[in-house]
Amino acid sequence: MTLKVSRRTVDEGVARRLSALNPVLARAYAARGIDDPSRLRTGLDRLLPVGTLDGIDAAVELLLEHRRGGRRILVIGDFDADGATSSALIVRCLRAWGFPDVDFLVPNRFEFGYGLTPEIVALAAQQNPALIITVDNGISSLPGVAAARQFGIDVLVTDHHLAGAELPSANVIVNPNLPDARFGSRALAGVGVAFYVMAALHRALADAKLPSPATWLDLVALGTVADIVPLDDNNRILVSQGLARIRAGRCTAGLRALLEVGNKTLANVVATDLGFVAGPRLNAAGRLDDMSLGIRCLLTDSMTEARALAARLDTLNKERRTIEATMQEQAMAAVRHLEDPEALARRGLGGEGSASSARHGLCLYDPSWHQGVVGIVAGRIKDRLRRPVIAFADAGDGQLRGSVRSVTGVHARDVLEAISTRRPGLLPKFGGHAMAAGLTLETAQLDVFAREFDAEVARWQQGGSLADRIETDGELAAEEISLVTAEALREGGPWGQAFPEPAFDQRFRVQGSRIVGETHVKMWVELEGSGRRFDAIAFNLLQGRPALRGEGGGVALPQSVHLVYRLDVNEWNGERRLQLLVDHLLE
Repeated sequence: MTLKVSRRTVDEGVARRLSALNPVLARAYAARGIDDPSRLRTGLDRLLPVGTLDGIDAAVELLLEHRRGGRRILVIGDFDADGATSSALIVRCLRAWGFPDVDFLVPNRFEFGYGLTPEIVALAAQQNPALIITVDNGISSLPGVAAARQFGIDVLVTDHHLAGAELPSANVIVNPNLPDARFGSRALAGVGVAFYVMAALHRALADAKLPSPATWLDLVALGTVADIVPLDDNNRILVSQGLARIRAGRCTAGLRALLEVGNKTLANVVATDLGFVAGPRLNAAGRLDDMSLGIRCLLTDSMTEARALAARLDTLNKERRTIEATMQEQAMAAVRHLEDPEALARRGLGGEGSASSARHGLCLYDPSWHQGVVGIVAGRIKDRLRRPVIAFADAGDGQLRGSVRSVTGVHARDVLEAISTRRPGLLPKFGGHAMAAGLTLETAQLDVFAREFDAEVARWQQGGSLADRIETDGELAAEEISLVTAEALREGGPWGQAFPEPAFDQRFRVQGSRIVGETHVKMWVELEGSGRRFDAIAFNLLQGRPALRGEGGGVALPQSVHLVYRLDVNEWNGERRLQLLVDHLLE
């Protein structure tokens, strides 16, 4: 696939209204729809009002009722970073605010699957809770909620996933993505919904001696960034406030330990550090072991215990990387068979190591693959092929569990819903977001589903695929490629989903290069016509590109290259220097 560069347009009038800022930052903001300097203020006073979140008053009344009765409350979360931070946030708040008996339970994904299933409810019932609070799940858990009510357990569902045609029979549901929701943002992560519920509860308790839920905004920032939800104005406030607390050293012991083990200094932490350093280590527990390990890390106030738990999570993350590397290699081998019709015909569809015949949407499956890692592999293959990908793993009992990762312009959950509507019974269970979703499928139905998935993705892309386009902020003048600009952009965040970090594209002459590690390339490049030379690094540039490996272990780069890059501040031995982070080397 040939990648096409599409440069964002800038309204110069809007950019002039932001003229007090660094000019590159002003252009970037203007290109992202920031048309008023007031939208750059990230104080908590600019959050959407707590009381406007649908269902929140009823949720508070239910919580107060159980507090007055001194009843046992059990928080049941998802097994990813959003679920872990949501669980830790609610447990911390309720315990700090006089709720006498609060604990958490997180399903082991390999035993119970996703969400509030009847099986996890039966396990929870052994602890005799009067109230179950779901966080980052529950909106699609109709049988599980019904089972809890049959046990006589009240249920408060807090979730942000898209609802199906029928809602669960919970006492109260708080979800900004219900079809008739009026809340001003549908982009809240699960931890954002949890924060709003806790903020409303804190206001109702009206006790100045109780710690504010803002105390734990570091957890809200971590879960929001790690779940890759759109950073609209409201989420940017939550993340900015959380980052400010982290940089000031006012964060939970567990997050501090996770950043330490990733060699990050608190004072310089940015949103990407939450997404690429703390988040993956936390997620590793849910992927390979039990997310209760991660939640305990976020709940402890002991740095000694936090560091021990973070070390265990770091070990799990390294194990996850090893498993992922093997699976990714197998997946790419399957993809190569996909592109070879003769080999595909010899192997047949749906067998071991097979790839479906899909061209628009790709289904991959190998019986040896790990359930906890298929989502990451699907994401990696999606990034390389720039089309929607589902990676499946064997879930036992003749079933597969799949993770979908999609591209711009193809809504992952809506694709699954369309298939389920067209082929009733094909998908026993599915759910998710625009860019990521999950599903359960009978193994025998893989080939049927693969064809349906391909056809549905093709329908979504009838007007042309957006996946082969790279959006950039255009070229920079030689004097704009500087440490000053890099620091301005760094401070101008948080950047993330739907509010992407500024990236630029232009031609450079390669003055030198060498391989770093196995697949990374360090380069020294000169901006054509300027005489200025810059350090640059392209991570994983050699992965899947054998033609770039030169003789004698060098790199075979052309003399002139078209780079898509970002500006980064490289800190080494106390010195801060400019570095270009190369995202794409275009042909």
